[in-house]
Amino acid sequence: MLYDAQLVQQTLPQCPQIKLWLLDPIPMQRAFSAEEVESIETYPAYWAMCWASGQILARHVSANPDIVAGKRVLDFGSGSGVVAIAAALAGATEVVALDQDADALLACQANAQLNHVELNTTSKLLEFETPFDLLLVADVLYDRDNLSLLDQFLGMATNVLLADSRVHNFQHPHYVLMNTEESATHPDLDEANDFRRVRIYRSEQSPLEGLR
Repeated sequence: MLYDAQLVQQTLPQCPQIKLWLLDPIPMQRAFSAEEVESIETYPAYWAMCWASGQILARHVSANPDIVAGKRVLDFGSGSGVVAIAAALAGATEVVALDQDADALLACQANAQLNHVELNTTSKLLEFETPFDLLLVADVLYDRDNLSLLDQFLGMATNVLLADSRVHNFQHPHYVLMNTEESATHPDLDEANDFRRVRIYRSEQSPLEGLR
């Protein structure tokens, strides 16, 4: 743990209608000891940041509410909950935030409360027997080893909407690249330009309403 790390309410630059409890960047502008670096690597609190793909997917959902309105939505690998919150604000009838990290689920609930919406949270995907109407996925394809998840996603929901800035131009017969947008993790981690380029894909199982 970092002795001076703290969360503060922050408004997202590309989704100003959403507020999140995120890592205060000011105390982090210092050199870290070897022990602190090891602590960060052992437990990266990814839910304390809004990653570029999450912010772009949340903005996309907010700008196209018909995508989620009246639907059951699952946010896979929810992290801070930004995408799930965007779906709830846009009129989804049910939103479930799924993450394996218990702290991430606490962050989702705290951030949902901050934005005056309700989310269900879980770490167990198998408890859902009925597929969702829409699966939202952001910042889950850390590397090509995770590409096998693409097939699993197709069985979880009627439609899939996915944003990623890490794995470039993957080829899959059931996913189509919709567009590419520029963003950055917030607070800004000064990442390489490649990681600031977010690609949004949709599944081709059936057309997503409002995206054709």
